Amino acid sequence: MTMTNNAKPAADPATDESRKTVKRDALMAIEKQWQKDWEERAVFELDMPEDDSVAPEMLHDKHPKWMGTFPFPYMNGVLHLGHAFSVSKIEFAAGWERLKGKRALFPFGFHVTGMPIKAAADKIARELEMFGPEFAIPGENEGELEDQMEEMTVDGAPKAGGNFRSKKSKVAAKTGNKKYQFQIMQDQGMSNAEIAKFADPENWLKHYPPIAIDDLKAMGCKIDWRRSFLTTDHNPYYDSFAQWQFNRLREMGKIKFGKRYTIWSAKDGQPCMDHDRQSGEGLGSQDYTCIKMQVLGWSPEAEAVASAIPELAGKKIYLVAATLRPETMYGQTNCFVGTKLEYGFFQSANADEVFVVTERAARNMAFQGLSPTDGQVTKLGSISGQAIVGSKVSAPLSRYSDGVYMLPMENVLATKGTGVVTSVPSDSPDDYAALRDLKKKTDFYGIKPEWVESFEPVPVISTATYGDMVAPALCEQLKINSQKDRDQLAKAKEISYKEGFYSGVMSVGEFKGQSVQE
Repeated sequence: MTMTNNAKPAADPATDESRKTVKRDALMAIEKQWQKDWEERAVFELDMPEDDSVAPEMLHDKHPKWMGTFPFPYMNGVLHLGHAFSVSKIEFAAGWERLKGKRALFPFGFHVTGMPIKAAADKIARELEMFGPEFAIPGENEGELEDQMEEMTVDGAPKAGGNFRSKKSKVAAKTGNKKYQFQIMQDQGMSNAEIAKFADPENWLKHYPPIAIDDLKAMGCKIDWRRSFLTTDHNPYYDSFAQWQFNRLREMGKIKFGKRYTIWSAKDGQPCMDHDRQSGEGLGSQDYTCIKMQVLGWSPEAEAVASAIPELAGKKIYLVAATLRPETMYGQTNCFVGTKLEYGFFQSANADEVFVVTERAARNMAFQGLSPTDGQVTKLGSISGQAIVGSKVSAPLSRYSDGVYMLPMENVLATKGTGVVTSVPSDSPDDYAALRDLKKKTDFYGIKPEWVESFEPVPVISTATYGDMVAPALCEQLKINSQKDRDQLAKAKEISYKEGFYSGVMSVGEFKGQSVQE
């Protein structure tokens, strides 16, 4: 007699998986069915009603209307969850107005004006030059690159009704770890041959809008797609409207053409607005007041450098400092340079004047009418910060009318201002701490005592809390012993600047007796 156990047949993983999503799949099938029906019947396409039974001015009373639209999304990529969230608001509003019997019109446009598409296309063009049509990165281990890409994926494929969590932070998940533009597009499933086409900006305009339309249709949005368009001259009607609008505003005196300070793209020769940048969103221009300090006498090292540059002969040479607090220049006792920085002699817009600043500062100044040719730097020579130490310069407005000396400072940055730093130890804790250190250790810092001994802080701004010597008072209160006490100096600086600006009263000069805010 043969016996059999009651074993169940082996489970089919594919069948089990489909059972889990059967409700979802049924709902999606209904969704697609009615979306197809809406499109075939053109239910969201609205035109002006034709009704001869009412006067034109009464037409909308009988046929009430509503219109809403969405800020044109930029077409340098696919729509994301943020777009879906915002679209859902107007989508709900359009549906609600339809239910109330109104003729609800929801048109949709796509933004292709500006720099992001051009910048992304330029990146692909550069990457093609660097890595070739196969985008092969020299020395890049393919396995390591795949591992890095894998780290950015979620823990397993998301399943209906399930939860999943990214391995990366919110910021990392949003920005990704892709160094190159082609890697971002590879993640979208594009072949290298397809990616190469995106070196042409026009290809972005052809590729992404249709994808966006498909995604919005899949979302069920009540959009009249007959009214969809791209900005710029790809739609001559919209382009003409934009031109008319600007011309009209100009005629009304509401706008004018001219120059203003802004973030500028030297490569593209035009302003680079906040959303036009690949990086640096939210950054604005920083206004400085430049202080021209004429060289009264070079140090021996600087004299040797300057005399070897024939273009400097017979010209006035200025070290140009950048400051955010020009009202404190009455109290200047010296000037700082970074000993490890390289400075240049740059021809100014005036033929007989030469500026000594960092290369970065000279480049920025060249776009502000401060060089012989707009946007171009004319460099006559280089000099180290160490060589400049010990030179004597004029200090406009300072009590020390015979000039002040150029001294070394440890934390001068080439990426900030001009690399030449004014020193007002009465109001700047950093300046006070640095000058005090220099006086105590002249040999250590390689300076002569006469460069610092007779230069004392000069009262400039009077405050109710700290008197007319804010910086010395704060350094004593916070027990700041040297310029190396970075954290305490940062705290003192914040207090000093707030106290001086909001509560300070000028105690010297043309504006004596007036508040600093005035």
